[in-house]
Amino acid sequence: MPKEQNSKIPNSSNAKPRASDKGGGAPVYMHRNKPVRIPDGYIAVGLVTSIHGLKGELKVELHTDFPERFEPGTSLFVGDQLVEMKILQARPHKNQLLLMLEGVKGSDQAEALRGTWLFVNEDDAVELEEDTYWVHEIVGIDVQTEEGQRLGTVTEVIFTGSNEVYVLQTEPAINQGKPLLLPAIGDVIQNVDLPANLMTVRLLPGLLDE
Repeated sequence: MPKEQNSKIPNSSNAKPRASDKGGGAPVYMHRNKPVRIPDGYIAVGLVTSIHGLKGELKVELHTDFPERFEPGTSLFVGDQLVEMKILQARPHKNQLLLMLEGVKGSDQAEALRGTWLFVNEDDAVELEEDTYWVHEIVGIDVQTEEGQRLGTVTEVIFTGSNEVYVLQTEPAINQGKPLLLPAIGDVIQNVDLPANLMTVRLLPGLLDE
């Protein structure tokens, strides 16, 4: 889904430039087996998971590699209606962030935002290094082998700490129809052509269930 997290493919010298046109419509992505509709032109940076205390503080799961965008005084677009709200306060809390937003007063108003996504405008996205892609540029891309055999479509990017893993929904005849996990490393990812919506990979021994 369009999240402000990026995926680096080491030593992938054949990567194509990033595309700026994402197409029309609001695509639907899956997050923990739940459909999420991301408004066209926006990127998700956080998900309100619960509340903290009685003063309207929100617990936010970060979906950005750039937590500095939660600086007090900056604005976020909240929920499907993209209500613009200014950040009043932000502080780390375990693996999440505690956030105070302008206009959210008390636990009742905060509770109403549970499960709500927080967005920023796509035009405000941070520029990425070469061979690095936004997650939403990888999710939905078609994947083929170097020989031109279609394998399937990327449905999810998993962050493991060392490298990302691309989850493919395979063709029925591939991998016994089961999802295929591709490590995002240069030995596997041979080419990413965003304008053509096509990724070319080299299947290393052991990746496929025969």
